[in-house]
Amino acid sequence: VNNSFTMGNVFEKLFKSLFGKKEMRILMVGLDAAGKTTILYKLKLGEIVTTIPTIGFNVETVEYKNISFTVWDVGGQDKIRPLWRHYFQNTQGLIFVVDSNDRERVNEAREELTRMLAEDELRDAVLLVFVNKQDLPNAMNAAEITDKLGLHSLRQRNWYIQATCATSGDGLYEGLDWLSNQLKNQK
Repeated sequence: VNNSFTMGNVFEKLFKSLFGKKEMRILMVGLDAAGKTTILYKLKLGEIVTTIPTIGFNVETVEYKNISFTVWDVGGQDKIRPLWRHYFQNTQGLIFVVDSNDRERVNEAREELTRMLAEDELRDAVLLVFVNKQDLPNAMNAAEITDKLGLHSLRQRNWYIQATCATSGDGLYEGLDWLSNQLKNQK
């Protein structure tokens, strides 16, 4: 009886290592009104929630393809952006959300992204850029945002850009697919 119990333990451990949930800590940032909270709750609940500007943070666990993503959505108003760095530790993936319709502030978005990527604690984090609000008629496309954010100059960083519409959910899971593949490749 004892033997079968230990064999069971061995199989359980093996099963968990093969099929067990992987976890990934994600930090989602971007300027205020880019759509971070809408994205978070679209992923979590599959529906659009009415949001108000986030002053602190929202955190949710999103289960997708056997990965448990802990997503921290941190307020983007300029006065609270210095607080972002308190969330950097142990972050494996960074989601930077850009309002593709906000041409006035795309340079500001670039400055914030550049500042963040220079942080030592984020040196190993992969970068996913969500080019949000693609449903709006004057939205910049992913190629234009890639250019304006200077993504091609990122040499030591694994990055991916994905056009999204948070309200319809378009593009969100493609982004998570990329993140989950990055996590698998870290072995």
